[in-house]
Amino acid sequence: MSAGTVKHPAAPLVRVLEPAGIGPAASRLVLDALASRHSPVIGVATGSSPSPLYRALAASGADFGHAAWFALDEYVGLPPGHPESYAEVLRREIIEPLGLDPRAVHLPDPHSGDLPAACAAYEERIAAAGGIDLQILGIGRNGHLAFNEPGGALDSRTRVEALSEDTREANRRFFDSLEDVPTHCLTQGLGTILDAGQLLLIAQGEDKAEALRAALKGPVSRDCPASVLQLHGRVTVLADAAAAALL
Repeated sequence: MSAGTVKHPAAPLVRVLEPAGIGPAASRLVLDALASRHSPVIGVATGSSPSPLYRALAASGADFGHAAWFALDEYVGLPPGHPESYAEVLRREIIEPLGLDPRAVHLPDPHSGDLPAACAAYEERIAAAGGIDLQILGIGRNGHLAFNEPGGALDSRTRVEALSEDTREANRRFFDSLEDVPTHCLTQGLGTILDAGQLLLIAQGEDKAEALRAALKGPVSRDCPASVLQLHGRVTVLADAAAAALL
């Protein structure tokens, strides 16, 4: 597939870029969203895919103090302060580099004694903020979106989710061993994600090519949670040539 812009029928705008261009292009979309509202709400993802975006935002010198930020997910079972908890990842990649007030960055509470109640409270917090204006996303090798694994409801809300073995194996590189990778998480549901005003999906590497093809060109199906992107209507996909090879 040649570099440029293509459209899939009734689906996202796809831009195929050199890897070095993905961070700046994603940054421009986020900065536009931040400039378009008095109190914007940005949904943030963790993992390797959005890291170039956060580096570009930090280099922009923009003021991010007027925004609220909501994480897609968080592991269950890690102690507070664990370096691979998403609270710590967001501190390292977003809060400190962007100079954010930590109180403006929200995550579901994985330490609650009542996890379903914590999930419901997170939904309420998003609603109270006015909903998410722009949600940043990555895609898993098995087509998961946030931590919504294959087989789940396409209209799900924030909830406890069991991580698939494929997802745990993919995240093993962040831990000492597979046994150290959590088995459960709290994640925004697919219905929660679809409520966002705009979606930005970042995909890099050949190991994401099949998942991206299924998400954008396959049927909308529980077998590929990311296929719900076709239902949204305002989605931008930024991918390198390797990830977009099957489109």
